[in-house]
Amino acid sequence: MSHDDLTPRLDPYKASPEAYKPLLELQAYTDRCGLERSLLELVKTRASQINGCAFCLEMHTREARAAGETEARLYLLNAWRESPLYTARERAALEWVEAVTLVSVEHVPDAAWKAVQAEFTDKEIVDLTVAIGMINVWNRLAVSFRLAHPVQQETRRKLA
Repeated sequence: MSHDDLTPRLDPYKASPEAYKPLLELQAYTDRCGLERSLLELVKTRASQINGCAFCLEMHTREARAAGETEARLYLLNAWRESPLYTARERAALEWVEAVTLVSVEHVPDAAWKAVQAEFTDKEIVDLTVAIGMINVWNRLAVSFRLAHPVQQETRRKLA
C-alpha cells in the first residue's frame, strides 16, 4: 500500500451513528465485565496485530501503557509463545484470541478450548469471547474505512 492509499474512506461514526449505539453499549459491558483491564488490553492489542489495524494498535498500546503495561510485554506480544513474560491466564487468553480471531482457519481448536477452560470460569470465557468479537468489529471498521491513528507532530514533519 502506498502512502497515498492511507487516505480515510469515510467517517463511519458520522455516516451511521445509530449503528454505533449498540456497539458502544456492548463495548461498555466488556470493559466492566470483571476481566482484568491489563488482560483486555493485551487481547485487544493481539487481535489488532492479527488484523493489521494501525488505528486500534496505536489506541490499545497507548491505553495499555497508561494502565501500567510494560514496554517489553507489548513489544513481545506478537511472539508471546516464546516469552516467559505472560502468566498462564494471559497465555490462555492469547491463544483464545488468536483462535477466535482466525476462526476461519482452524475453527477454534480443542487445545485452545482446553487452555481457556483451565484458566477462566464459564462466564469469563463468554465475556472474553464477546470482548474478542468486539475488537474484531472495531478492527474491521477501522481497516475497512482506513481510519487514521493520531500522528505526533514530529512524525508528520518527518513524513512530509
